[in-house]
This record gives sequence, C-alpha cells and structure tokens, in this order.
Amino acid sequence: MARYLRNPESVPPPANVEARRLKIYRDLVYNNIEGFISNGFPVLRSLYQTSQWHALVREFIDGHRCHTPYFLEISQEFVQFLLQRPRCDAADPPFIAELAHYEWVELALDVAEEQLPPATGADRDPLTGIPRLSPLAWVLSYRYPVHRIGPGFQPAIATEPTFLTVYRDLGETVRFMEINAATARLLELTRDNEVHSGADLLQQLATELDRDPRELNDFGAAQLSDFVQRSVVLYS
Repeated sequence: MARYLRNPESVPPPANVEARRLKIYRDLVYNNIEGFISNGFPVLRSLYQTSQWHALVREFIDGHRCHTPYFLEISQEFVQFLLQRPRCDAADPPFIAELAHYEWVELALDVAEEQLPPATGADRDPLTGIPRLSPLAWVLSYRYPVHRIGPGFQPAIATEPTFLTVYRDLGETVRFMEINAATARLLELTRDNEVHSGADLLQQLATELDRDPRELNDFGAAQLSDFVQRSVVLYS
C-alpha cells in the first residue's frame, strides 16, 4: 500500500481494495505533502511549470525516506532530498538546493521555540561588552545570490559568494540582511562567545584579515551596535 501511494503510476495497487478508496488515500497523501512544500518554497515553486513541479514532488515522495513523522519538518526533508539528489533534471536551476535552503531557514526561524530576552543589551558599550550571536540568528554563505532570485532573475553560474544573516527580531518577524565576508566572520566569532569583549573579537578579526585593529574599531563598534538593535547580537 505504501509503495503504491508513493508511486501510483508505476506500482500496482494492492489487491482487494476499492479503487474509489485508493484514490482518496492517494490524493490525501500527495496533496498534503505537495501543499506543505509549495507553501514552504514559494519562490522555488514559481520557477517551475506545473507539470515539472509535480514531477519533482513525486520524485521526492517516491525516492526520499523521511526521518521524521512531523508535517512541519517536511520542508527540512525536502531540502535534504535536493542536497542529496544524485541527478539533476533539465528543468532544475543550478541553484535549486541553495534557494530551497534559504527559503527553509525562514520557516525554521519562524517556528523555532527559542525566545529572545526582553533586553538585548542595547545600552552596553559595543567594545567592552561581551557580544554573542542570538540563538535566532543564522549566518549563511551561498554560491548564488539566493535572496534576489525569482522568475525575473535566475543566474546560470555562480560568481561572488553571497553572505547573509537571517534572524528573528523582538517583534517575532523573520528578516534577512546581506553582509560581506568580514562581517560574516565577525558574527561567527560571536557564536557561543562567553568571555571575549567586542574589542577582543575585533582584534582577532584584524589579525585574521592582516589589518590594523584601529582601522576596524570604529566600523566594528558601529556594526555590533546595529546588530544589537536588530536582535542579531545580544550582550551579556
């Protein structure tokens, strides 16, 4: 029965089950899964013709073995399917997996159970305080500018890396911000930071970039302050 529901076009139906009832199960399984995927990946869906999209979803249902029974995690399983997919159909854009991951991050942060503290330390000195990355902020790097992709912009080749931070703010809204490589590294340094001040982290960043720390202090302090205002960085 399960094999048939995953691939009713190729697998014969189970014997002694009324066709009308089989159709009900078949439609329920497919429509529920396809609906979750379409709603979770609206940009990706907009890049496909209807027949191509349904072929992709059918391939996912038949060929991917999910490791969770929860409908809310279907999107995560779909991303894993795209990342592990052994072949690429001609209809698939080269950025399919990266775009899907970017769209999934928004959903993942939206339903994440972590909560921000009411005060994020906006009154702290960004250089003497101890900054740490919010549990609701992700620092991401992609080969393609996934935040700009849509029906009117579909890059055929990867050029410069794209760095983004996607975060949920105090208003429970998921937002994104494009950043450069140095800023992405600064945010990575704040991840799980418990002892190093903002000045310490800027000193480390300057060493890694082979730059004079004094050149980074003013910019870095302003950048950390901005991240605190956005709830990307918290001060303990």
